[in-house]
Amino acid sequence: MAASAASRELLTEAVRAVLHTWPVLQIAVDNGFGGVYGQQKADWMVGVVQQYFHDNADLQQCEVEDFIAELMDQEFDTVVDDGSLPEVCDSLLQAFSQWQQGALQQLQHSISSLTQNKSQRAKVTAPPTHSDEDSNDETQVMECESSSSSVSSRDPPPPDEEAGWTVVRKKK
Repeated sequence: MAASAASRELLTEAVRAVLHTWPVLQIAVDNGFGGVYGQQKADWMVGVVQQYFHDNADLQQCEVEDFIAELMDQEFDTVVDDGSLPEVCDSLLQAFSQWQQGALQQLQHSISSLTQNKSQRAKVTAPPTHSDEDSNDETQVMECESSSSSVSSRDPPPPDEEAGWTVVRKKK
């Protein structure tokens, strides 16, 4: 029973390593997408994902992707569209498979390689601000655009059939 508990703890460490080194989750936690309890939600997510694997036999990658995408949406108001979700789910499936097969040394090696990269945190930087000259130029451009849009509102251009746009007008 002790070996079983130790191996289950190893699986928990593997799930934690995969999720906590995932840049999307790091950014969500660091920027408060999950509210004031974002870090607790990330920790809770480790247990939920592990339990999901235990409760469901022969999970397919798409099922794991849907489950984690739903968790990220519900808990962090985050839609993962950077292409990293399949990679994370593949890593989780590999870790669970290694654990099921009893390849605990290989699983420990995977955890070690992930946690070594943990020091590389994802960072979000704000776009550079414009100087006063740039903002004056933008204002002038906006003024030109607004004056041209008032002219175009009197005489609308023909619909762009090639782009697939159609113009819907109010009947008189």
